[in-house]
Amino acid sequence: MILPVIGYGDPVLRTVCEEISAAYPDLKQLIANMFETMYNASGVGLAAPQIGLPIRLFIVDLEPFSDDEDLSEAERSNLGDFKKVFINAKMLKEEGEEWAFNEGCLSIPDVREDVYRHERITIEYYDENFVKKTQDFSGMAARVIQHEYDHIEGVLFTDHVSTLKKQMIKKRLLNIMEGKIRADYKMKFFAKKGR
Repeated sequence: MILPVIGYGDPVLRTVCEEISAAYPDLKQLIANMFETMYNASGVGLAAPQIGLPIRLFIVDLEPFSDDEDLSEAERSNLGDFKKVFINAKMLKEEGEEWAFNEGCLSIPDVREDVYRHERITIEYYDENFVKKTQDFSGMAARVIQHEYDHIEGVLFTDHVSTLKKQMIKKRLLNIMEGKIRADYKMKFFAKKGR
């Protein structure tokens, strides 16, 4: 089932999310719905707060990057079948040189900015079968995971841009909050109270 994506301004996007157990109600169905929602919106990652749930769960599928000419052949080949579920993730290490990439977010449509992120990460998480894993990721995989991990910590990619850039996108962010934008997918807008 395709769920509405929560738009910028909703407090759930600023929530440090709670861990869940393997007994979380309808977890398999929730994960399936999240993938369906993400694919419908042409995304490569989606975190539970983006569908209104303040829980430590996010998904990624990096297949769209497998034909990105800007990436090395080796990295492209690794991304073709990179589809993962991260539950109760904990970032253990972020290291290496920080590099810029023009990021966007399904909760912040039509806003893209260069964001600097670490080249390599080590993350501990449970997969969809609640098997605990500790893995290292680098390059584009590390970047997308860092972006989605930020969501479960209540951080948005716009928090990583300069004060000047924030001023430049302020009006667009306000328009998203007030539902004055159109996305190619179902969204739920915060819409300021009293208007």
